[in-house]
Amino acid sequence: MRARLGRRGALAIAGGMLGLSLLPKAAAAEMQAATAEALRKVLGTRTPEEARVALRLPNIAENGNAVPLTVTVESPMTPADHVRAVHVFADRNPSPEVASFRFTPAMGRASADTRIRLGETQDVIAVAEMSDGRVFIGRAEVKVTIGGCGG
Repeated sequence: MRARLGRRGALAIAGGMLGLSLLPKAAAAEMQAATAEALRKVLGTRTPEEARVALRLPNIAENGNAVPLTVTVESPMTPADHVRAVHVFADRNPSPEVASFRFTPAMGRASADTRIRLGETQDVIAVAEMSDGRVFIGRAEVKVTIGGCGG
């Protein structure tokens, strides 16, 4: 026995398929909006300069569960001119705030090593807050072959 698919049934299936195809795009846009909001919280009204911040990550991460990251900020680390904090964001993770590091002039250099979880191929962004209120930003793209956030 063959079931007949009427016009309404065909439209329902087409609408469902369209909804499924838009779901990843909508989720990606939502995650990037969350990253933009997280960056706004750190930056406030300040405009970051693309300088001084260096991110070292693998170009391709075979497993997104533990991606090695080194972030370094060029600074004399004197009482008058030093890095106060570095904030790391992953723009396509469900929770974009990945890590924050605090520094003092006594540390001698502004550098931190850690491992981060990345759910998919994305940009990793680091924002450095300086003692004089300036902010610097750096970015690096990481291609993830096996997702670390449930993928």
